[in-house]
Amino acid sequence: MKLIGDVFEVFRTARDEKVRYLERVPIFEACSLRQLRAVADISKVVEVPERTVLTRQGEAGDEFFIIVDGTALVALSLHKRHRLRPGEFFGEMSLLDGEPRSATVKAETDLRVLVINRLHFWQLLREVPELTQRMLVNLSRRIRDLENVLNA
Repeated sequence: MKLIGDVFEVFRTARDEKVRYLERVPIFEACSLRQLRAVADISKVVEVPERTVLTRQGEAGDEFFIIVDGTALVALSLHKRHRLRPGEFFGEMSLLDGEPRSATVKAETDLRVLVINRLHFWQLLREVPELTQRMLVNLSRRIRDLENVLNA
C-alpha cells in the first residue's frame, strides 16, 4: 500500500512542478488552478540538448511547445531569426490549421520544454476555452509584428 502512496506523491509533485512552470507563462496567466492542473496533466516535461531542432519549416507538426528554461532560435529564413525565451511558445499554428510548420526552431541552449501533442491540444482548447481566445490574441500580435517588419 505504501507504493501506491509513493507513486501518487511522485505524480502530484510532477504535476505541481508543471503547474509552477505554467503559472509563469503569460498565455496561461488568467487560468484557474483547476485549468492549470488540466494543462499539466496532458503535458510532458522534455529536456532538449543545445542545437537540437524541435521543428523544421515545411514539415508536419503534431506538438505544441512551451519553453520553461533556456532559449531557442526561430528561423523564418536565412536572414530572419527570432529568439524565444522562457514563457514563450511555438508550434501552435500547425496544430490549429493542419499546415506544415512555418519555421524551424532550434535549441540555442539546453532547453526544458512542456510538450502537448495534437490530440491533447484540442482537448485542452475544449476544456479551457479562455485559452483559445488568448491564443488568437497572441497570433494576431505575431501577424501584426510581422506586418510591421515587412512594412519597415
